Amino acid sequence: MGRLAFRLARTLRNLLAECVVLALLLAVAVLLPRGSAIEGQASVIDGDSLRIGEHEIRLLGLDAPEYRQTCRAQGADWPCGRQARDALRAMTQMRELSCIAEGYDRYGRTLAYCRSGEDDINAMLVRQGWAVASGDFEPEEVAATREKVGIWRGEFDLPRDHRAGRRRFGWLSALDWPWTFKWPWQGE
Repeated sequence: MGRLAFRLARTLRNLLAECVVLALLLAVAVLLPRGSAIEGQASVIDGDSLRIGEHEIRLLGLDAPEYRQTCRAQGADWPCGRQARDALRAMTQMRELSCIAEGYDRYGRTLAYCRSGEDDINAMLVRQGWAVASGDFEPEEVAATREKVGIWRGEFDLPRDHRAGRRRFGWLSALDWPWTFKWPWQGE
């Protein structure tokens, strides 16, 4: 009977924790209506996320390489995820941002388009080649691709593929086997 009571208590505790998280997300949704502005100086988290005050913001319409992601150019790997973060940091450093909230992602981050004066930060990241377009900014991506800037100067995994473990240029850590394999006689 003791184990059953312990399991029941653990289940109730987990249910209570989930309810608290849901209540907090709902409270944030009510307190920060869609289309509201978040303004201030930002601290950069990674290539497509930043924080302004209490708000963790995920930039909409783009997808930047993950912080630890590497890309390949001229036969060598380079830390494109870190460089994407550094590019966003350079764009926002010592500048006031105004971000328009459009909703929330599954992690509770605010989804937003951000500007600094006349500069559209989201579009600039894609235009300078530090992110791929994801629903918006296709003309900027075409220009970055054509000019071979940022991640477009070589080969890279799409950030969504990298997150999912479908890494073409790296190794699957769990299996220690290349994701794509070619026999020696298949050539490049």
